[in-house]
Amino acid sequence: MPDWDYTEGYGLVTGASAGLGAVFARRLAARGMPLVLTARRADRLADLAASLREQHRVDVVTIPADLASPAEPARLWSDATAGRTIHLLVNNAGFGAQGHFDRTDVRTHLELLQVNCVALTELAHLAIRHMAPRGAGGIINVASIAAFQPVPGLASYAASKAYVLNLSEALWAENRDRGLRVLALCPGRTPTEFQQVAGTGTAEGAFGFRTPEQVVDSALRALEAGKSYDVPGLENLAATWAVRALPRSTLVRVMKAIARRIR
Repeated sequence: MPDWDYTEGYGLVTGASAGLGAVFARRLAARGMPLVLTARRADRLADLAASLREQHRVDVVTIPADLASPAEPARLWSDATAGRTIHLLVNNAGFGAQGHFDRTDVRTHLELLQVNCVALTELAHLAIRHMAPRGAGGIINVASIAAFQPVPGLASYAASKAYVLNLSEALWAENRDRGLRVLALCPGRTPTEFQQVAGTGTAEGAFGFRTPEQVVDSALRALEAGKSYDVPGLENLAATWAVRALPRSTLVRVMKAIARRIR
């Protein structure tokens, strides 16, 4: 596979207004990659874009979008590719909802699946069709260490990230011979706005803690190496192997106890 080049086209980053998405935007701009940034909060996008243009002298386009709306992925892609080649898609937008499954409004579960799974799938599908004729391009799908096991108290979130991991690895296998890279990024505890939205408490000092910058740097190294998935942090990677050795019934009880302690 040819060496990865950040300057062959634009990077499209979803959920770019904060957290990992904003760090992806900064790291990619520093590598000379022009960007299309999207999120719900137009004011934050505009501030980030202005900063990146000034610091790195790259083109930065902002497209406010709410991926919880079923019509938005197609509109976003159409606007993002108008006169531009997307060389890297970072499917970062997503959220979690902590609590008992039945005590959480079903609309929250459905919105979570729309953003975390459906919109991600649609954008990945559009991206591969866009990139395959060129024989070049990449996708980073942001999953989670939660993808490797069920998590009581975060049931739909963990299930959504298991979907992202499995989808990404399959797409990696389908497309690597066509010159395309697909990576599932599976971070552990990382301090972003995710914890506040999901209600999972602070990430600082937690097992496997990594900063957003460490997570993004690890992801970009993995992309450049052509890997199918990346778990930043040796202890986090070891944990993903440990859970595979446990009987499923034991594993889910252990995860329930861990989730209670986090809450």
